[in-house]
Amino acid sequence: MLNFVDSAAALCDGRSRRSVLRVGGLQALGLSLPGLLAAKQAAAESEQRDQSPGFGSAKSVILVWLTGGPPQHETWDPKPQAPAEIRGEFGSIESVVPGLRVGELMPGLALHTDKLSVLRAVVTQDQAHSSSGYQMLTGVPHQPLSQENVVSKAPNLSPSHGAIMRALRADRDGLPSAITLPRHIANDGEILWPGQTAGVLGRQFDPWLITCDPSLPDFQVPDLSLPSEVSGARFSSRRELLATLDATQRQADLAAVAGRFSHHARQAFDLLAGRAARRAFEISEEPDVLREQYGRNRFGQSLLLARRLVQAGVALVQVNWTKIEEVKNNGSWDTHNNHFSDLKGFLMPRMDKACSALLQDLQQRGLLDETLVVWIGEFGHTPRINANAGRDHWGNCFSIALGGAGIRRGFVLGESDPQGAFPVSGAVSAADITATIFHCLGYAPETLLYDQSGRPFPLIRGEVIREILA
Repeated sequence: MLNFVDSAAALCDGRSRRSVLRVGGLQALGLSLPGLLAAKQAAAESEQRDQSPGFGSAKSVILVWLTGGPPQHETWDPKPQAPAEIRGEFGSIESVVPGLRVGELMPGLALHTDKLSVLRAVVTQDQAHSSSGYQMLTGVPHQPLSQENVVSKAPNLSPSHGAIMRALRADRDGLPSAITLPRHIANDGEILWPGQTAGVLGRQFDPWLITCDPSLPDFQVPDLSLPSEVSGARFSSRRELLATLDATQRQADLAAVAGRFSHHARQAFDLLAGRAARRAFEISEEPDVLREQYGRNRFGQSLLLARRLVQAGVALVQVNWTKIEEVKNNGSWDTHNNHFSDLKGFLMPRMDKACSALLQDLQQRGLLDETLVVWIGEFGHTPRINANAGRDHWGNCFSIALGGAGIRRGFVLGESDPQGAFPVSGAVSAADITATIFHCLGYAPETLLYDQSGRPFPLIRGEVIREILA
């Protein structure tokens, strides 16, 4: 952290050379903003306007990521006629869409299926969390498939949806165009999954990772708070130092530093000083009744925070389901054991309550028509229940749901076989889902991205799922 009472040799104006040279790095600001506020490369949006359904309907995306993989049999594709070892312990219920039945543990979402398209035949053909997750997060299959505990390295460096968004759309009003919260996705041992960064695009396009717990009574995002040792006077003095840095740009030995970092420093200062950006994180402004509707837990309040962020202009917010410390298996959707008790005890109630509240909240605020909501995970679960009353990994056929901007409502695409094991019709890939998301955001299939060496690669690698567009 920058110390303004520095013993290094001072410049002629009394400020130390070391202090000036360190301005612009986040340590120089005394801040801990996630990710370097790197220079924004010019990445023009496609000027071609597609007149097909759904194109450009979405101003923003909320990607709801259920780490561990939500089971298709207990959510969007119940099999009430299957044998008990396939069907499981729970039944199905009617939703508000005639003929569309969902798992009995989703009474809330059953009331909102008229806002959604359900996809019952998603396929990754990958049976590992890390590699199937990479495919669903980027739209590109991992090489090779079904590899657990893999890390980000070539050739598996495709950018995440959020990173693509940062490359395509400029940050605004002190906020980045893509944010991930409340923490990253990792296997046991904090082995980070690949597919969560900008990869070949370069670190400057990483989505901002905001590690936080919005359910805490004294919630405050540390990255948007002045460190306790930085007083208002010191904050002002740092702004003055930035101005001084501008004045010293004529000095050859400082020009490069100033040119590289002064803009980043201003962005960080603007974020701290800008009321609009900081207010987006002030979740305490929400009425208690609404906060209760989302659920007073980390996942529920993170979805509420996501709504505030898209309302403030963030283009893509990814909310990751995180481990629940107070339960035995850490509360992920990876239910190899005690599948049914975990679903009933905490997984489904928290998810159903929060996701239902999000859809209702967006609808009531008039935001659902311009916000694409994507309910997704890395894969589904095996049709057959194992010896430990659990279901194992299954990327051969599973379900997701999309709703809001550009999406046909009250619709089901795809059919699985009687066991929920393999597609019968309407199979789609992760690449198709990615293509559909960016179609709704207004990006044409021929849009190109450029890696750090200037080599182009296509944004769209799959087919837009036109059956679900409106």
